[in-house]
Amino acid sequence: MNAATIRVELHCHTYRSKDCLMRVDRLVETARRKGLQRLAITDHNQIEGAFEAHAMDPELVIIGEEIFTTRGELLGYYMKELVPPGLEPLETIERMKAQGAVISVPHPLDSLRGGAWEEQDLRAILPFVDALEIFNARCIRGNANQRAQAVAQEAGLPGTAGSDAHSYLEVGTAGLRLPPFHDAAGMRAALRQAQVVGRLSSPLVHFLSRYASFRKKLRRM
Repeated sequence: MNAATIRVELHCHTYRSKDCLMRVDRLVETARRKGLQRLAITDHNQIEGAFEAHAMDPELVIIGEEIFTTRGELLGYYMKELVPPGLEPLETIERMKAQGAVISVPHPLDSLRGGAWEEQDLRAILPFVDALEIFNARCIRGNANQRAQAVAQEAGLPGTAGSDAHSYLEVGTAGLRLPPFHDAAGMRAALRQAQVVGRLSSPLVHFLSRYASFRKKLRRM
């Protein structure tokens, strides 16, 4: 690995997400084994799993959250407290900015995702976010990532990337190689020099999420 860069994974879930079964301790161990220097844990509308992982390895783990708004989802990095789901996008962004968080938009134009954005709604928030996710390894439609990259370039925004892992085998499938950083300000600067690395996951990984959701539903019953 180039000593001047690190490898980061910026979209990953734990058992705290409703469609994931990954234990935090094993996830941290998996990320280390796969050579990741930063791992952003971005559970759906939850932040406890990220805090658990950060306590185990504060150098590795970035505390994040994937937040449902009334229009689509947002990703926050270096979060300090939970932002609740279901708020208007600009109110969500305002609460994230109050924490100093780095803000990205996950799989922004993947119409197969529940948290996808209508393009007009996405363009309305572009002046207020720090980045767009330009590569998500779980995007099934081949042009979703390319469309996101085109919008980011047009808006002059850097890109984030991640596996969107809901299983251990997906961790590190995709991410970025970029200069080292240790806080939100450093991350914003480093993203301007980032290179996407990795590949798409098999479409079959979506069945792992469905299985996780099914198992959790059975437990509740």
